[in-house]
Amino acid sequence: MAKDGNEMGINTRLAHSGNNPHDYFGFVNPPVVHASTVLYPNAATMAARSQKYTYGTRGTPTTDALAGAIDALEGSAGTILVPSGLAAVTVPLLAFLSAGDHVLIVDSVYHPTRNFADTMLKRLGVEVEYYDPHVGAGIAALIKPNTRVVFTESPASNTFEVQDIPAIASAAHAAGAIVMMDNTWATPLYFRPLDHGVDISIHAATKYPAGHSDVLLGTASANTACWKQLCETFYTMGCCAGPDDVYQVLRGLRTMGVRLDHHQRSALAIAGWLEGQPGVARVLHPALASHPDHTLWKRDFCGSSGIFSIVLAGGGQKQQHAFLDALRIFGLGYSWGGYESLAVPVFLGDRVVAKGPYDGPLVRLQIGLEDVDDLKADLARGLAAAAAA
Repeated sequence: MAKDGNEMGINTRLAHSGNNPHDYFGFVNPPVVHASTVLYPNAATMAARSQKYTYGTRGTPTTDALAGAIDALEGSAGTILVPSGLAAVTVPLLAFLSAGDHVLIVDSVYHPTRNFADTMLKRLGVEVEYYDPHVGAGIAALIKPNTRVVFTESPASNTFEVQDIPAIASAAHAAGAIVMMDNTWATPLYFRPLDHGVDISIHAATKYPAGHSDVLLGTASANTACWKQLCETFYTMGCCAGPDDVYQVLRGLRTMGVRLDHHQRSALAIAGWLEGQPGVARVLHPALASHPDHTLWKRDFCGSSGIFSIVLAGGGQKQQHAFLDALRIFGLGYSWGGYESLAVPVFLGDRVVAKGPYDGPLVRLQIGLEDVDDLKADLARGLAAAAAA
């Protein structure tokens, strides 16, 4: 449960937030409204736009249900729903950055975020700088007079460093910058960014909220100070999610608590087991006591999810690929948060400061809902193949 003092348990809130069945004749799920045109009763109402819904891009009962549920989890003033997790990153960045501005982005960020920054933002005249995930309060030394945004992600993509988010937020706010955080790993169940000084919390709802590897959606939730600017940019860009996808994520949200708990328990069991396996140099999971950032993780987080990485004991791409190709249950595919286990090779060649060193090649594991013993056997098969390569 998020540390927010709410009396109701998280699963109760997940089951009931976002809609009132009695608003829809008692049906427990809200209607899926397919909308573009909305009619007005008269010209005066149309001229003043003085009714709740005005056009499909500006909200429907379906989008309001999911956005309301996310706000209840995040403690946010408002949430936008966009067609993908990447769009949930790009819309806020475009909302708060202009030509001549400076943005600080953690070097261990999700690669598509880096690609957007290195292409679109630079083309638009934004100065992009990457910082070490362990910088903490030291980020104050990197902030310039034109720094407008500090973009964080904790734990880090692929390498799972934990950032001192409160210290970073304090330094950023002292300089007049806002803080964004990609919180997809923990979800608001295990970490509430806005409670730790973040201004905009970003999620790939494709992952744990949807939970079934069949929907793309992103959310960005803002505090009161940033909500108006984020919302206006969202409306200006017309980057809205489709109603069927929104409904599927709302449906998935109802069971996210029990699914995430299962992911967490299985991942911890497997991560702990992997620490003792030959062929594994390191397990990069912040909830393990062996992780260098475990104390910081324990201070700020109240749970962990199902994704972490391992470092193979020596070798290179040949051993990495041998490990992956030997797997039978783990699929080789991007994304995570679904019911199935996945494995992908980790590439760190685009990083500036957070490069390691590591003892061997990295593999990222998404632990799904399968039986733990079966997953252990599959990973043992992969480790044996890597050792023989």
